[in-house]
Amino acid sequence: MTTTAPAAPPRPARDARAALPPALRRARRRSAGLGLLAWLVGIVFFLPVAWMVLTSLHAETDAAANPPAVAASLTLDGYRTFFGSDGGPSPWPALLNSLMASLFSTVLVLALALPAAYALSIRRVKRWTDVLFFFLSTKMLPVVAGLLPVYLFAKNTGLLDNIWLLVLLYTSMNLPIAVWMLQSFLADIPVSIVEAAQIDGARLTTVLARVIAPIAGPGIAATSLICFIFSWNEMLFARVLTGVTAETAPVFLTRFITSQGLFLAQVCAASVVISLPVLAAGFAAQDKLVQGLSLGAVK
Repeated sequence: MTTTAPAAPPRPARDARAALPPALRRARRRSAGLGLLAWLVGIVFFLPVAWMVLTSLHAETDAAANPPAVAASLTLDGYRTFFGSDGGPSPWPALLNSLMASLFSTVLVLALALPAAYALSIRRVKRWTDVLFFFLSTKMLPVVAGLLPVYLFAKNTGLLDNIWLLVLLYTSMNLPIAVWMLQSFLADIPVSIVEAAQIDGARLTTVLARVIAPIAGPGIAATSLICFIFSWNEMLFARVLTGVTAETAPVFLTRFITSQGLFLAQVCAASVVISLPVLAAGFAAQDKLVQGLSLGAVK
């Protein structure tokens, strides 16, 4: 009668890790450390947003308590006040004004920046680097330095409290950064594709609409989202140049800071509502945004 030897016990996972090359073990530890650091940074950036949302759900007395009453009862009074349920002003005109100014200015920026980026990247004009530097230099002027001339121009032309003035201002403010971004995206497009389309008889508008735009779609989406965010968040010009008719959402937010004090819960509720369109747009276009911002990073 023959007997079989018992099976050898499996090696522990520690032995398998020890058998790895030292360089691979260091790489894994470095990757784990970077992952932990990324989580910590993400939590640090998320905490103010979470605190704002939690404060918006508290009563004013609990929101102003020191130390903060984290476990206080939740209520929607701040949101009811923001939407005018207690007889206050409605925020919908201000929200619609912000949406209108942001959307129209973003469309105008893309319509002007795409041909300019085409001329600076694919069919490069003479001294194109100087042109790019000129676009960048326009962003070096402090915004407040141009406030008085713009105000005097708007006053003399009757454009005060006019939403179309904000559309033109946001277009001019976002155009340089849009040209810079689109130029870097379009520079990665092979010129042979454009030349093949032109050989087939495609005109410039056809090349831009049917060849350049589909290829550079992620870059265009990233540029449009950034321009939309900049326009939505702008408050200095909107605060000075608008009154009641063209009031935007950031200006409406300042109504909750009065001489009677700071209504913290109401301000946080208004901030949450005003931030939702930007968050929704970013979430809807997050794949295009990541592709656009990383376009050209790997050669």
